[in-house]
Amino acid sequence: MPGSTAPDPALPLEPPVAVWRSLRRPLRFLVSWWPWRCWAYLGSGFALGYGVLCALALLLGLGVLLAVAGIGLALLAGAPAGAVPLGELERRRLRWVEPEPVADPHTSLAGAGAGAWLRTRLRERATWREFGYAVLFGLVFGAAGFGVLALVALSLMLVASPVIVWVLAPEPVMLIPGEAAAGPLEALGGTAVGLAGLALAAYAAALITGVQVRTARLLLGPREEDARVLELTRSRVRLVEAFEAERRRIERDLHDGAQQQLVALSMTLGLAELELRKAPGTDAAAALVRRGRDEAKLALAQLRDLVRGMHPQVLTDHGLAAAVAEVALRHPVPVTVDLEVPRLPEPVEVTAYFTVTEALANAAKHSGASRVGVAGRVEDGRLTLTVTDDGRGGADPGAGAGLAGLADRVAMLRGRLTVSSPVGGPTQLRVEVPCSG
Repeated sequence: MPGSTAPDPALPLEPPVAVWRSLRRPLRFLVSWWPWRCWAYLGSGFALGYGVLCALALLLGLGVLLAVAGIGLALLAGAPAGAVPLGELERRRLRWVEPEPVADPHTSLAGAGAGAWLRTRLRERATWREFGYAVLFGLVFGAAGFGVLALVALSLMLVASPVIVWVLAPEPVMLIPGEAAAGPLEALGGTAVGLAGLALAAYAAALITGVQVRTARLLLGPREEDARVLELTRSRVRLVEAFEAERRRIERDLHDGAQQQLVALSMTLGLAELELRKAPGTDAAAALVRRGRDEAKLALAQLRDLVRGMHPQVLTDHGLAAAVAEVALRHPVPVTVDLEVPRLPEPVEVTAYFTVTEALANAAKHSGASRVGVAGRVEDGRLTLTVTDDGRGGADPGAGAGLAGLADRVAMLRGRLTVSSPVGGPTQLRVEVPCSG
C-alpha cells in the first residue's frame, strides 16, 4: 500500500511484554494468576531493591570517606562490577512474569582469575548498563513495588473489614477517616472499596511490571549493535581460520610434493654428475650438472625455510617457548629469550608466535639493534609478551600492513597489541591475549 513501510527483516523485532498482552482482556486478567505473579515480583523486588539501595549508599559513603587513603577509589571502581550478579539474578527473576528469557550479554570467562574477570567486566558496556539498572532498581522500581504492596495490604484490610468489625464488636471501628462502622453490615462499604483497591493494585502492578520488563530487556540483555559486533567478530574468526587451514594445506602440499621432488632432483643430478665424471671429455657438462645440483639444494633450503615459516612443526609439538627459542637461534641479531609459559590453546600460540617473529624480523631489518629480548608470562589467565630491542626507534605501526595485521589478529582473540618506539629507542612491542583463545 502507498505510504506503508515493511519492517526490516534484518532487524529482530522485540517480543511483546506478556503481562501487557494479558491486559487486553481486563476481566479475565483479574481472575487469572497474573495479579498474584505481578505482586510477588514487585514485592520481592522491593526487598531486593531496598538492599541494593543500602549497598549503593554504603559504597558511596565509604568511597567518599576513604578516598584520602586511596581505598575509596577502589570501592567506587568495584561498585559497577557488583551489579553483574544482580543482573544475573534479575534475568532469572524476570522469568516469573516473562516467558521470553533475556540472554546474558557478557563474555564467558570460564577459568579466568579474579583480576582478569574484574578487568574484563569493567571494560564491557553491559556491566555499566547493569549498574544503571541497579540504580533505577533501588530508587524507582523498589519504591514502586513498596507502593503497590501498601495498596494491596490496605485493600485486603478493607475487604476483611466486616470480619474485623464483627471481631471487635461492640466497639465501633473507624475504617475511613471521619466514619466509623458499628457493625458488619455497615462495613460492607469498606469491602467494596477494598475490592476496587485490589483491582487498581492489580492493574498498577501489571503496568509497573511491564515497564520493568522493558527496562530489563534494554539494560540487562544484549544490544542489537552488540550482536552485530559479535557476528562480525565471528565472521572474522571464520575468515582467519579458513586462511589458517589454507596455509596448512599449502604447507602440506609443499612438504609432500615440491620438497620431495626437489630432493629427488638433487639426487638425480648427483648420480648424473658421477656418471659424467667417468666419461672422458665431459668436464664442462659435469660442471653444469654440479651447478644445477647446487641450485636445487639452495631451492630446497629456501623451500624448507618457507614451510617452517608458515607453521613450524616445533610449535605444534613442543609449544611456544621452544618455537621462539628456535627462531632466536637463527636470528642475525642476538636474542635473549625468557619465556615461562605452559602449553596454550593453538590460536593463542599461533598468534603469539607470528607476533614475535614479525617483531624480530622488523628489528633485524629496520631498527639497527645490537640485541633483542623476548619475555613472556601467564598471569590471571592472560598471556603477556614483550619484545624489546635497543635500536634507533621511531617505528610507525601504521606505516606497513605487518603490525596492523597482527593487531587485527590479536584483537580477534580479544587481546591488545601496543607499540612503544620513541626516536632514539628502545622499541617495545607488548601483546596481551586471554589464554582461553
